[in-house]
Amino acid sequence: MTAARYPAMQRTWRLVDTGARTVGVAERAALGTAARVAVWPTHQLARVLAVVDTELALLDQQASRFRPDSEISAACRGAGGGSRIVSEGLAEAVAVALSAARWTGGLVDPTVGNALCSLGYDRDFAAIRGDGAVPRRPAHVPGWQSVRLDGRSLRLAAGTWLDLGATAKGLGADRAARAAAAAVPEGGVLISLGGDVAVAGEAPVGGWPVLIADEPEPVGQSPGPGSQHAQFPAQSQGQVVRLVAGALATSSILCRQWRRGGRTLHHILDPRTGLPAAGPWRTVSVAAANCAEANAASTAAIIAGDQAPAWLAAQGLPVRLVARDGSVRLIGGWPAGDDGLLEPPGTGRMPASPGPAPAFGGRAGRAPVAGGRPPPASGRLSAGRTPPGPRRSPGAGRWR
Repeated sequence: MTAARYPAMQRTWRLVDTGARTVGVAERAALGTAARVAVWPTHQLARVLAVVDTELALLDQQASRFRPDSEISAACRGAGGGSRIVSEGLAEAVAVALSAARWTGGLVDPTVGNALCSLGYDRDFAAIRGDGAVPRRPAHVPGWQSVRLDGRSLRLAAGTWLDLGATAKGLGADRAARAAAAAVPEGGVLISLGGDVAVAGEAPVGGWPVLIADEPEPVGQSPGPGSQHAQFPAQSQGQVVRLVAGALATSSILCRQWRRGGRTLHHILDPRTGLPAAGPWRTVSVAAANCAEANAASTAAIIAGDQAPAWLAAQGLPVRLVARDGSVRLIGGWPAGDDGLLEPPGTGRMPASPGPAPAFGGRAGRAPVAGGRPPPASGRLSAGRTPPGPRRSPGAGRWR
């Protein structure tokens, strides 16, 4: 695979006026999407932004398949040539992806990279062009079981190109939130990467408010020449929920669409077919103990289709599903109205290490991570569970 020229990361943060004097908010383009940071007290914003910049740059260098100089690109170019030692950061990202694959029965599979490329998603989304034909036969998906990871030793089958899109953005939010909270131990932070949210430290009174809505294009991104906005019969109304601890992730077939061979495609592939998922859900939001897990669950739900509600309920996760006709289904204690409090589980549902995949809907993934053997550097997975402290924290405005 020929890696496309990757544009330099934009490091200029733009202050966002939310009308809240006690909370500082800034955003910028990052990782092919939009990063937003909210911090209290406000004077800590600059320090937190510097920490987040460092974490995003590391993740980009480790796991971006669009950068020819990234670690993951180098590993994929050497696929089939034996094991290679990778950084602790990339080992963690791959371990999390493999754990997600096991938990979801293979519906979230990091080996779909070649299939995505064959459909035209072979470069940063803003640079995609709607030209060329859809291949007559879907590209082969090697399967997550073909990936061998032992500590920092990674072995890929020949021809494998990894795509960590279903977990890496959530992992990045977890890393950034944890690092930011450690750098500024007083107060609290919220990190959002394309709508995948992790919080750490002390939340504002009432929790961090987050707007859940169908989002055609990320903030700060312009669609490429071949991309388009989705057209559906009805638009679901947005909802504001409040998050005190843990994380929240949203997956949608609306935000990354492009034309190819006269067809509209999107970026969430079903590894069983090598084609975009064709189930009944257009947007799924999940609250979980950490954002990597929430990201994996929301992606799996899009792919699983009609089987998703029962599996999500078995995991005990709060979920909001939006069907293609705009109707909304709530599961697992997701609040019905605006400003409702989300209460994700306090422990993770993904297995601690990859192994044989259960059938989707099985309960093998329900065992919490705590007490098991964690993936490399798994301490960075948690977004933080610090409960709200005394009411010196600011009242919760709408910083979304």
